Amino acid sequence: RVLVSNGSAGLIAHAFNCQEDHPDFEQIRAEFLTIYLDNLCRETRPFPGIQPLLDQLGYAGVPWGIVTNKPSLYTEAILDALQLKPAPASVVCPDHVENAKPHPEPVLLACEQLGIEPRHTVFVGDHRRDIESGREAGAITIAAAYGYIDDDHPDTWNAHHLVNHAAEISALLF
Repeated sequence: RVLVSNGSAGLIAHAFNCQEDHPDFEQIRAEFLTIYLDNLCRETRPFPGIQPLLDQLGYAGVPWGIVTNKPSLYTEAILDALQLKPAPASVVCPDHVENAKPHPEPVLLACEQLGIEPRHTVFVGDHRRDIESGREAGAITIAAAYGYIDDDHPDTWNAHHLVNHAAEISALLF
C-alpha cells in the first residue's frame, strides 16, 4: 500500500526489479496498466470519515475538488465507480496540466475551476509532493497521515496542519 504513491513506475520497479531504462519496461508497464484498469475498483473505497466530510461540505455549500497525479483515464473510472456525493466540482489530473505535483500548477488550475483564490483554499494530501504543491500554490495545507503514507514522516512535510483521520479535517474547517 505504501508504494501506491510512487505510481506505476515505482510499483513495477519494486515488483519486477525493472527500472524505466530497462528494454522491457514499457511492455511490462502496458500489461500492468491493462490489468490495473480491469481491476481498478475491486477494493476501492473512500477512507473512513470522507463521506461525512463530503456531506458537511455539501450542506455548507463548499465546493471541493481533486488534484491527483493519477491519469484521467483511471481517475474518471474510480470516480464513476465511487459516485461520491456531492461530486467534486473540479478534477485535475496530470494530463490536464504541463506540470504535475509537486509543481503548483495543478492546484492553481483547481482553484481557478472552483473560482476560489488559493489563499482561501484548503489542500489535503497524503504525500510530501501534495503539501509542496499546495504550499507553492498559496493554499492552506493539511497532511493526511492516514493515507498512502510511505516511510516518510508527515510531520516533516511543512504542512499547516496534520491529521490522523478525516474527521479531524472537519474540525479544522467548521
